[in-house]
Amino acid sequence: MTRRWKGRARGTLGTRGAAAGPDPEGLALGNPGFPSNRAGACPKQPNPRLLPPPEMPLQVSDYTWQQTKTSVFISVPLRGVSVRDADVFCTENYLKVNFPPFLFEVFLCAPIDDENSKAKIGNDTIIFTLYKKEVAMWETLSLSGVDKEMMQRIREKSILQAQERAKEATEAKAAARREDQKYALNVMMQIEEEERKKIEDMKENERMKATKELEAWKECQRKAEEQKRIHREEKFCEQEKQIEDERKKLKHKSHTRISASRNLATKGRNSENIFLEKLKENSIPAPRSVGSIKINFTPRVFPTALRESQVAEEEEWLHKQAEARRALNTDIPELSDLKEEEKNPEWLKDKGNKLFATENYLAAINAYNLAIRLNNKIPLLYLNRAACHLKLKNLHKAIEDSSKALELLTPPVADNANGRMKAHIRRGTAFCQLELYVEGLQDYEAALKIDPSNEIVQNDAEKIRNIIQGTELKS
Repeated sequence: MTRRWKGRARGTLGTRGAAAGPDPEGLALGNPGFPSNRAGACPKQPNPRLLPPPEMPLQVSDYTWQQTKTSVFISVPLRGVSVRDADVFCTENYLKVNFPPFLFEVFLCAPIDDENSKAKIGNDTIIFTLYKKEVAMWETLSLSGVDKEMMQRIREKSILQAQERAKEATEAKAAARREDQKYALNVMMQIEEEERKKIEDMKENERMKATKELEAWKECQRKAEEQKRIHREEKFCEQEKQIEDERKKLKHKSHTRISASRNLATKGRNSENIFLEKLKENSIPAPRSVGSIKINFTPRVFPTALRESQVAEEEEWLHKQAEARRALNTDIPELSDLKEEEKNPEWLKDKGNKLFATENYLAAINAYNLAIRLNNKIPLLYLNRAACHLKLKNLHKAIEDSSKALELLTPPVADNANGRMKAHIRRGTAFCQLELYVEGLQDYEAALKIDPSNEIVQNDAEKIRNIIQGTELKS
């Protein structure tokens, strides 16, 4: 059952003309359940002649209220004040509406649920819907027998409660913002992880695809090699068969000649004496079978035969040579991690030749460089290094090494003819690749003087002459 009262609210600032208490304007701190102060609002200014001084607001008394066991409904008129100028402040024991120059203030007799309570502003009226914490009917709306000190304590307590709630709301909002940022970060990390996994899967698929293609190519190469091997074996079998047929034919001819000689022998002793010499000349034995014999020789450091050498003296000489080489090579840091036999220039030259055969030209150059540092009087080291530089298009270095090899290949004798010819050809090739055809032709002609019957060098020299003549004609 709803009860409704009309009447004046208990005054908190005294009657008109009395001394005013603390400014209640500071109590209009916002509660999340009610409208808060609006910045920039310009309140409607009443006529100052008809109003009391600004520090003494007018207490609103013509409000109405009604209640149920669970709720309280309060209606406060705004008296022509703009809705934007109304400030509402509410706690569980205190309610205030400030709309200058009027003030509505009530100290509730029982606590309310200010979180869920509501305020509706419209039609020049504010209607409050306050929910009671305890189900009961109130005798009065406001406390009775409240003095100014008690009112001030209630106001201060309400302000502190509102500030604590505002602080908790701010902290909760910040915590929620942090949680949202954390969630967004986790989502971004998850998306990036999925993208990274997707990229890794694509790379893995590409790698597997390339591996399969490589395996397929290797299989094709293997099949092609197998076909070539089978073809070679078939050709070899055919050649063996042809050789066997030739042997059979020669054997048949020899048998025929032998039978003919026997027939002639039956004609008489004289005939045998006459044709015996001729038959001996015509009888040809069968050819011998083709084969190869492998002969292994004992490795020797000295060229003399073992029966003519003195092993003790040779070992002593080799030991002294190794000690001298070790003393000379102490300043070469590259030799610190090499074995004793690997510090031999001949061994390094053979190592460089093997690397050159596998087309590892840079490693071959390193081997030749170390060998030259050990012994710079071996022309083959410069000659082989020039070949490596020529393969790597280091043309100026190839020219330098070829020239150095020619300097060491003196005097020009038959033993070093092959080396001198290679040096001229490699230097001439480097000159031609540098488009210095005249200098290149000079080296090729020098090579032809060493070996005039070399058709490859003759053809190359002729091509260079044609290039020089064509250049002169164009110029």
